[in-house]
Amino acid sequence: MTPDQAVFLLNEIYLPQIRNEQPLTRKIIEAIPADKTEYKPDPKSKSALELASHIAGSEVFFISGVANGAFSRADAAIPETVKTPAALLAWYDEHFAAAVAKLAASSPASLLKEINFAIFNLPGIAYISLMISHSIHHRGQLSTYLRPMGSKIPAIYGGSADEPIDATALAKAKKA
Repeated sequence: MTPDQAVFLLNEIYLPQIRNEQPLTRKIIEAIPADKTEYKPDPKSKSALELASHIAGSEVFFISGVANGAFSRADAAIPETVKTPAALLAWYDEHFAAAVAKLAASSPASLLKEINFAIFNLPGIAYISLMISHSIHHRGQLSTYLRPMGSKIPAIYGGSADEPIDATALAKAKKA
């Protein structure tokens, strides 16, 4: 991959996708009832707040790691004082925005720098695609927790039974 290709991927594909996905992640975390954060569908599962924290923390971890040229758990360490969905969202908003701003300012050479992560040793830019897929996967898991917790499932990629698509608004938008 050339530096120009890495910059194209970042600016034309990944940053817009990251910015589109973040509000969807927020909606799922916002839907977690504050009194049901310990809910888990199975003893082997993470609790709702643990899973939400994993999603938020891993997004910041990967974005920061690519921007910094190395992964550090400290970049995404969620304080132990974060015990509610609202507190997690406050942390997420602050750290996500800072990480994305730093990523957007990355040099072409830094995007191509190989970064070691567990069994992978890839150019930094490759981890952004991995992060997006990882978040989508876990956001889907977390969305399945919501109805059993007594919450509504927000629209993610189209309507849900709880938040259907407004067909009238779509028809008007197509005519405009």
